[in-house]
Amino acid sequence: PGGGAGSGRGSRTGGLSRDVEDPEWVAVRDAATVMLVRDGSAGLEVFMLRRNLNSDFVGGAYVFPGGGVDVADADERLEAICDGRTDADASALLGVERGGLAFWVAAVRESFEEAGLLLATDHAEVPLRFDDPDVDARFLVHRQAVDSGRRSLREVCEDEGLRLSVGRIQYFSRWITPLGAPRRYDTRFFVAHPPEGQVPLHDDREVVANLWIRPQDALDRHRAGEFELIFPTVRSLEALTRFAAADQVVEHAAAIARVEPVLPTMEEGRHGLRIVLPGDERYDAVTSRRVDD
Repeated sequence: PGGGAGSGRGSRTGGLSRDVEDPEWVAVRDAATVMLVRDGSAGLEVFMLRRNLNSDFVGGAYVFPGGGVDVADADERLEAICDGRTDADASALLGVERGGLAFWVAAVRESFEEAGLLLATDHAEVPLRFDDPDVDARFLVHRQAVDSGRRSLREVCEDEGLRLSVGRIQYFSRWITPLGAPRRYDTRFFVAHPPEGQVPLHDDREVVANLWIRPQDALDRHRAGEFELIFPTVRSLEALTRFAAADQVVEHAAAIARVEPVLPTMEEGRHGLRIVLPGDERYDAVTSRRVDD
């Protein structure tokens, strides 16, 4: 769900289908995605990964690091090693009673698993760096262990004396997969500066390439048919084009008082299924017709 919470015309369908036996009963899974932004030589850049072409979910599409929120992400012991945000703070931002911190933890974990980037500080409150080859090699082993499920991120942090820098990650947007998809996600999008002294990578398993790219360049390549994207990723990239620098994006997200969820709906048209968004002229008509049906 690294941008894979929905889809629409002009982009990858992301598995939307009318063939779902009972779309009302497709479980909606919580997910977290993080847009890592930096200032490049030509302007704002965002980090993206390309999913394996053989993946059964948005194969070949370029996405942001992210995935489902796991049970281990909600481990209450994690709050003690999280800096800059409590569970109460996180839950209030998300509008949930409790457990909100798990989304931030998932964003950190997925960045580590999928891109080798770990937003954390050491026992001296110094941001974690992988400049030292021995440290880099050690955390490569940690990453593989967390990715495979042999170890939890909490265990790695406790062994290494690390604290997760969740306060550096800001809540940006929320997308919910429309009815009709065989997989549905309630995805919280976050934004953060990448950790310094760490070089991103990919695992050549779930993801087969990574790059830093200007949001407008990604959109232009997508429209030219060279860069596959799904709809929430397109909209997120469009939002990023409004900013000239990474600091502006992070500061904007930090100032958002309330994030409204975006729940698209589907409509059958002459050219097949299309996505209708809240605010579109057709949205109320389509949703009311579904209720009547």
